[in-house]
Amino acid sequence: MAKKIRCTWPGDDPRMIAYHDEVWGVPEHDDRKLFAKLVLDGAQAGLSWRTILHRTEGYRKAFDDWNVEKIARYGPKDVERLLNDPGIIRN
Repeated sequence: MAKKIRCTWPGDDPRMIAYHDEVWGVPEHDDRKLFAKLVLDGAQAGLSWRTILHRTEGYRKAFDDWNVEKIARYGPKDVERLLNDPGIIRN
């Protein structure tokens, strides 16, 4: 079997490799996944993608599995919960 050709940026990090091989450059049409990408890209501003990728599960949990309808109804208690959630980057 031929060795897979891969960019160098994932290094030897298994999550970065999986992201490179399975997500990066693959067109996405699912609204929930696109919303997740929007949130994660916004969180990444000024940080490395690796930092965000390693917290993706925390973001998914914090934002109710990317349920836009539920997030749209967030109130002050939800905002406070997010501000105190160590599973996400609060910037």
